[in-house]
Amino acid sequence: MTAIAPDTTGQNFYRNDRALRDLLGLYLPADLVAHLHPHLDRLGELAGGRLDECARISDRHTPVLVHRDKFGRDIQHIEYHPAYRELEHAAFGTFGIHAMSHRKGILGWPDTYPAAAKHAFTYLFNQAEFGLGCPINVTDGAAMLLSRYGGDELKAKYLDGLTQTDMGKLTQGAQFMTEKEGGSDVGRLTTRAVAEGEHFRLYGEKWFCSNADAPVVTLLARPEGAGPGTRGVGLFLMPRFLDDGSPNHYRIVRLKDKLGTRSMASGEIKFDGAIAYPIGRLDRGFVQMAEMVNWSRLSNGVKSTALMRRALHDAFTVANGRVVFGKRIIDLPLARRQLLKMLLPMEQALSLCFATAAALDRAEAGSQDAATLLRILTPVLKFRSTRDARKLCGDALEFRGGIGYVEEFVNARLLRDAHLGSIWEGTGNIVALDALTRAVGRHGAEAALLAELHAKLDDVPAAWAERLRGLVDKAVAFARAVAADAAQEADARRATSTLYHVASAVTLAWEGVQIHAANGDARRLLLSKLVVEHRLHTPDPFALSGAGEAMAAALLDDAPVPLATALDLLG
Repeated sequence: MTAIAPDTTGQNFYRNDRALRDLLGLYLPADLVAHLHPHLDRLGELAGGRLDECARISDRHTPVLVHRDKFGRDIQHIEYHPAYRELEHAAFGTFGIHAMSHRKGILGWPDTYPAAAKHAFTYLFNQAEFGLGCPINVTDGAAMLLSRYGGDELKAKYLDGLTQTDMGKLTQGAQFMTEKEGGSDVGRLTTRAVAEGEHFRLYGEKWFCSNADAPVVTLLARPEGAGPGTRGVGLFLMPRFLDDGSPNHYRIVRLKDKLGTRSMASGEIKFDGAIAYPIGRLDRGFVQMAEMVNWSRLSNGVKSTALMRRALHDAFTVANGRVVFGKRIIDLPLARRQLLKMLLPMEQALSLCFATAAALDRAEAGSQDAATLLRILTPVLKFRSTRDARKLCGDALEFRGGIGYVEEFVNARLLRDAHLGSIWEGTGNIVALDALTRAVGRHGAEAALLAELHAKLDDVPAAWAERLRGLVDKAVAFARAVAADAAQEADARRATSTLYHVASAVTLAWEGVQIHAANGDARRLLLSKLVVEHRLHTPDPFALSGAGEAMAAALLDDAPVPLATALDLLG
């Protein structure tokens, strides 16, 4: 038994995560943090225990599409394992993650929750179960679209169900966007919407539809007679069942056999005159859906960060629990270096998730500067965090060794799931182009990022702040140069990554100073230094690592890092 390293079974992922607790105290008011603590503690315990077991079972027993009922009627339904239903009950019923931005009173809090609070739950839940993260997110997104753009009658009919925590009243949401002709190139979609009185009828197909049997669907279609491209696309709400209880006029052709997120049903949909209702102005459908996608990209980044944290939990459990060559793995210099290399991208992503959530809350409160900042932060976060999750989950699998390749342990599932993040809501190329050609080139959003980072540096020790300020200016200048010249499109990914790294380096440094003032721990300043050394500089391949062990000791051990120690290691 002791020959094989333990796994994380029985751990509390909230109590194990000092960074999460520190950042909650930094980004949220004290009364809200105090209110959240017992609920996050409960979710952290469940995520390391029963929910993780349910996720493992759901991954092995995938949904099954049934085309007819027992009486031979053509009424489709999808069968799920009871473990998946238990996950749904936890996410939608017990914690109400999907409704936290929309409904007051969730978990006894008298108001709706700020984004940072909601996504603390997203982050913990997805460490156990990534597949259900999509239905949670798209239900949240459907409620957002309906509340912002839907007419009064439509909101009265559907909004309450989308934000319910009573499982008997809940109506989950979905978004059917991808088509064979138009995935990232949305303007090529061919689904038609034909007006018929107060509603429309839909004809065509959608190619990749997750949460395929959701009762409420938002989607894009081209109204008959509308022009080409994205300007001719409208946004619609389509119910799964009509007012008389009969199925709407569309069918699930088949379910996808996917690499990851196997617990959740994704399918192909064919419309045969399905009844749908317009949401907002028909000529603004793409713009409205794009706003939801930008909202959703933050959730995407949080979920990828959750996969990284779970992989790290496992790697540290192995490192502390396995003895090789007479020593614990955690005490071996090369292993410590590898743990640092895995820790860094996870902490970068966690910091930018909180920074982006803070920008979203300010934007929702009416700040135009924050809205512009959000426009650049979300694609930058989505682009890099999802790619880093793929590598980190693979490295953690290797850290466990050959047994990590076996499906009984969590590593293989984490690795499979991690590959979705950099595809969902735009592949890497598409998101990098969005960040550079649109957010920078069209909207000038890099100016807001520049101002935000410079303002944070005012609180950072002077010598380190000056070094970071120069890197920020160079990264923004590089992004502007790429955005200004179509011939430089091939540099879009590199420029997006550079923006991510300078933003995370500054944010980590600022957080390190603030958290040290609160509890005497300046370790995030050291993570800022690692970003600069390993993400923004090309190291000499022949140079020795120098103070690597001192840095590892500061970041891997449990003791707080005094500011004086951090400043000494910054050099």
